Amino acid sequence: MEAAAVQNGRSDLAGHLQDRKLVREFGYIGGEWVAAADGGTCEVRDPASGRLLGHVAALTAEDGTRAVDAARAAFGGWSGRLPQERSVLLRRWYELIVAHREDLALTITLEQGKPLSEARGEIDYAASFVEFYAEEAKRPNIESVTSHLPDAEMEVWREPVGVAALITPWNFPSAMITRKAAAALAAGCTVVVHPSHETPFSGIALAELSERAGLPTGVFNLVPGRAAKIVPAWTADPRVRALSFTGSTEVGRLLYRQCADTVKRIVMELGGHAPFLVFADADLALAVDEAVKAKFATSGQDCLGANRFLVEAPVYEEFCARFAARSAALSVGPGLEDPDIGPLMNEGAVAKQEAQVADALSKGATLLAGGMRHKRGPLFFHPTVLADVPAEASIMQEETFGPVAAIAPFDREEEALERANATDYGLVAYLHTRDPRRIYRASRALEFGMVAVNRTKVTGAPIPFGGMKQSGLGREGARLGMEAFMDVKYVCRDWR
Repeated sequence: MEAAAVQNGRSDLAGHLQDRKLVREFGYIGGEWVAAADGGTCEVRDPASGRLLGHVAALTAEDGTRAVDAARAAFGGWSGRLPQERSVLLRRWYELIVAHREDLALTITLEQGKPLSEARGEIDYAASFVEFYAEEAKRPNIESVTSHLPDAEMEVWREPVGVAALITPWNFPSAMITRKAAAALAAGCTVVVHPSHETPFSGIALAELSERAGLPTGVFNLVPGRAAKIVPAWTADPRVRALSFTGSTEVGRLLYRQCADTVKRIVMELGGHAPFLVFADADLALAVDEAVKAKFATSGQDCLGANRFLVEAPVYEEFCARFAARSAALSVGPGLEDPDIGPLMNEGAVAKQEAQVADALSKGATLLAGGMRHKRGPLFFHPTVLADVPAEASIMQEETFGPVAAIAPFDREEEALERANATDYGLVAYLHTRDPRRIYRASRALEFGMVAVNRTKVTGAPIPFGGMKQSGLGREGARLGMEAFMDVKYVCRDWR
């Protein structure tokens, strides 16, 4: 489809929203809405129905460079503003996101498939980062250092690094933009954002609201299209001083290599392979409730999703029976119906579920629930529970990113911890036990950036989100979330 056709009317998505101006089919560069230099576009479809939602301009490397030009030109003015002024503008952006909560949630549900209540929750989550960093923008104060030299006065300053490139995924298309962008903007950086080509409308709506909030020209730039065309120009550009990426470990390794020549600051939130440990002394009803949440939120398409359920032998059979019954009872359907499980994002995601189930069964696992595609449509998959899954099954080695749970028994605490840590990933681990000494021992021993004890939800704007090993570098959220976007400058003054 040519760019001229994009301009002939708004996409079908706009018909669902109260504020149709939130839907634009262009990139946002230097305060202007732009089509691709070569006229290209990307289709965006509803994964629940396959229906076309619209076309979005597929910007190019040339457009990406224009975005960096705009961000670099705006950097001096933005970084030179008083922190209080940046705070006010971020607060306005936050207020607009909250005011348009329903439209933004509908946009997520239609282009990503997420159940509507979860989409509303994501918008609340997304807004919380903007609110948090609106306050944190005022806090990176100059620190004095006790001098070790005669007649010298010493200070430590924190200064924004410059232009930051932000690359975000399709599973949380709003929250991953605000978590990165709000921190960078609060620090005084300007940003170029690349949203997933599968879910660009959520990012476009946020760009529209940033403009209404009064963010100056060039401070926030959004470059939709194919990552392979846009991102390499950013990794090679020395003017881009920081890069923040959320996505697969495979792509993260590639970006890490590409950024080496220009020695950028890097934050990466990569894959996860979360263990969910249940000990015999746990509150079993609570453990089952939390296991359902940890596995099936976002239809299992969540880097925090529990993949490997390790259950102590005395309660293994009962846990399996209860968890399988709860899983089988989950509703499946389009996100607008607000089911428990929505569609997966694409055919590749569904095929992966099928392959992992078949592999586990071929190696001796027992199917307790689901195991197949759902009649609601080609991208729907039954919530699935596999028991007695051997360690060599692929589902025990690879991230699932779908509604398939793998369960295996263990006999000893040391065995459980060893198996939990037997992965290249280290994002989050879930632990259920009532023994305070075991809680301390296991929390120390688990090689994961986050440990959730007797609960599932642990994330939020005030906490440092991130993993160990090949689950990423750096942290997002909390005060630590601004660090990647700030340089430390030491000043030593002699008063003689």
